[in-house]
Amino acid sequence: MIELGNYNTLKILRETAVGLFLGDDDVDDLLLPLKYIPEEFNIGDDISVFCYLDHEERPIATTLKPLIKRNNFGWLRVAEVNEFGAFLDWGLEKHLLVPFREQQIKMNEGESYVVFCYLDEKTFRLVASSRLNKFAKNEDISLSPKDEVDLLVSRQSELGWDVIIDNKYQGLVFKSEVFQPIKVGATLKGYVKKIREDNKVDIVLKPIGHLALEPAAKQIYEKLELAGGYISLHDKSAPEEIQQMFQMSKKAFKKAIGALYRDRKIEIKDDGIYRV
Repeated sequence: MIELGNYNTLKILRETAVGLFLGDDDVDDLLLPLKYIPEEFNIGDDISVFCYLDHEERPIATTLKPLIKRNNFGWLRVAEVNEFGAFLDWGLEKHLLVPFREQQIKMNEGESYVVFCYLDEKTFRLVASSRLNKFAKNEDISLSPKDEVDLLVSRQSELGWDVIIDNKYQGLVFKSEVFQPIKVGATLKGYVKKIREDNKVDIVLKPIGHLALEPAAKQIYEKLELAGGYISLHDKSAPEEIQQMFQMSKKAFKKAIGALYRDRKIEIKDDGIYRV
């Protein structure tokens, strides 16, 4: 069965003047319009296509790659607002509707928002929602401390940055633990720091514990080599100076240079660190 809002592998059944007709065991008349036909194909070949509803609410296929798919979160720009709601540019000819009732805050044309794409069971249409709490729920969390996860930054708050974790859960990166540029809509890697009793998840952007030491030490040593074997920072340098040069906390910096010192790769002096 064809799944709207997702990629489907279908068989090329026949060629017509308007395009290719694709099918599977249940469907034999899904159109791939002429402009999306690959340069080379054979009748009977399998082809991967994205399926959605066209302007006349008919299922249709495309080889374009949308910016979001069904049951996923994404960062999309509003192309138009009218009496039905906001319409998002998701990379396809027909825009993706966010009904007014599904807007956490009023959406404005030209601005971008984090949304969730889903199939409306009443209308059988693909729509989106910025009411993220309805779809990212911290129930039955299958995460553990130190796990590496994929993040989508969804909101900035007084505490820090709200993130969507692995397209499933909600988490928070405290602003005191952010040492790099970050903005809403960004996708990046993170690490589970703590899962609280109420299932709230604390996330950091740097590896934790012994996992953090190796890349931090490597980063410092590579910078040291590029600088000719000397850097004016040391264990008593100001946190702001360390953050500016290495985008890491002073605590992580001290641990890293301590490891390099124990490995006899550097010397730590009053005026900076030297490569051995």
